[in-house]
Amino acid sequence: MLQAIPNGAKLDPIETASRDEIAALQLERLKWSLKHAYDNVPHYKAKFDAAGVHPDELKSLADLARFPFTTKQDLRANYPFGMFAVPREKLARVHASSGTTGKPTVVGYTLNDIDHWANLVARSIRAAGGKPGDLVHVAYGYGLFTGGLGAHYGAERLGCAVIPMSGGQTEKQVQLIQDFQPDIIMVTPSYMLAIADEFERQGLNPADCSLRLGIHGAEPWTEQMRQEIERRMGIDAVDIYGLSEVMGPGVANECVETKDGPTIWEDHFYPEIIDPSTGEVLPDGSEGELVFTSLTKEAFPVIRYRTRDLTRLLLPTARSFRRMGKITGRSDDMLIIRGVNVFPSQVEELVLQEEKLAPHYMLEVTREGRMDELAVLVELKPNFAHIGAAQQAEVAKHLAHRIKTLIGVSAAIRIQETGGIERSVGKARRVIDKRPK
Repeated sequence: MLQAIPNGAKLDPIETASRDEIAALQLERLKWSLKHAYDNVPHYKAKFDAAGVHPDELKSLADLARFPFTTKQDLRANYPFGMFAVPREKLARVHASSGTTGKPTVVGYTLNDIDHWANLVARSIRAAGGKPGDLVHVAYGYGLFTGGLGAHYGAERLGCAVIPMSGGQTEKQVQLIQDFQPDIIMVTPSYMLAIADEFERQGLNPADCSLRLGIHGAEPWTEQMRQEIERRMGIDAVDIYGLSEVMGPGVANECVETKDGPTIWEDHFYPEIIDPSTGEVLPDGSEGELVFTSLTKEAFPVIRYRTRDLTRLLLPTARSFRRMGKITGRSDDMLIIRGVNVFPSQVEELVLQEEKLAPHYMLEVTREGRMDELAVLVELKPNFAHIGAAQQAEVAKHLAHRIKTLIGVSAAIRIQETGGIERSVGKARRVIDKRPK
């Protein structure tokens, strides 16, 4: 049964449609998207032909499994505009990834694409509990990163006023929140905690500020981090999901009335979960790698794009669309330490359960001889900064024991001075890999 909708918001009819109606719309749009990509992107034509499949052969949603995957490497190999399905003259905007792990991935939008994007982010903010007339403080980065402008256009489309703050200048973030009294903040969860730290550094209680809602995405975060944000900021904290290659923020969003994982806007993005090793499509509820096919994108269609995010597809609750579970890690940033698979999010969950530790951490991987070594850099909460060496050693020993017991890997715990862990204004940097290449 669908839950009551906050603020009396009127939903799009498709959000409460039957699964048969949703599947029929998906099949219609999927046929168009495959043909659009095949006819207009040489890369897709070549890959489909090599795999011996043609868009006309798609008769059911299950037939999509016969089509080849798209990877980030495909996008980089066609840099900058080789994956675009419209002439450059029809583009309205270009975004790109930061390129921190290689050549940037470039994505483009027509005016129709931007219109759909704004509608979906507006839908996302509404699902999070936002409403027309709210004042939205956007602390995602603007520019080539899709976060800032994606959030901005969506908030305006919903009828909100926007404070386009962007990331950084943490003292000013706090000042503007105090002075402008926004209702909603859109920001990465790790930077939300940095803002909370700054409130407290200035002698202010962050829970007393005007914010009632935080919409957090761009990086995986745990349920423990949600609880930390909600407790310190006095807000509802919900998860927004997206990635540049698929659209940007607003591919999925958590509903505030359930907070049980982001609802995927399945009328625009068709999700699959696959086995990361074999590529086999897994049934709903199974843990695996999330794959998306765009259903309505004109400039930059993506067919079976491997996101590398590890999660599950879950049954609908607050809407008629399926949900995705919390991201448990990525199939390409998994650390293997002495044969043990380790994801930063696993360590984060344990750090956040330690009463005396702040919600900031870094994993440092080195190699001594033939053996990999893992160190977890943490820091004390300001109100525990005074404790002595013996108590610090006890904190470190307890965390090391829990990491060994629950994750299965030995780790050296290094307690840094308060504020000693690097603060991120965008996606948090969680791993320093010092192993020889």
